[in-house]
Amino acid sequence: MAWKRSPPELIAAFEKAKPDDPGVQSRPMFGYPSVFWNGNHFAGTFQDKIVVRIGKDPAFAPAKTAKPFEPMPGRAMTGYIVVPDAIAKSPAKLREWIGEAHDYAKTLPAKGAKPVKKPAIRKTTAKKPRR
Repeated sequence: MAWKRSPPELIAAFEKAKPDDPGVQSRPMFGYPSVFWNGNHFAGTFQDKIVVRIGKDPAFAPAKTAKPFEPMPGRAMTGYIVVPDAIAKSPAKLREWIGEAHDYAKTLPAKGAKPVKKPAIRKTTAKKPRR
């Protein structure tokens, strides 16, 4: 199954709804526009949808009726939901949903940079000279 690009109007709506916080980093996830807080992904586009991370038990009441985010059929990403189309088309409501995801991301521990693995050092044994 090939993934399709997000429509330009969806990306524009997402970009306008991003939190105005200097700690928010924008970078792609799965090749789609996304936002992160302290290394934790909290919102982004995926094909023709906007997804937000609310956690396993959302305190944000409207999110309880949203569908879980499944990037592949039958494989839901825990804590992520799809923003309903009606919400995605309303700038103020979309900003509220992404804001809730941002607030949730602030409760998560920061993800540090992954340690760089040092290559294994091969011990070479000197061959004994033949006599």
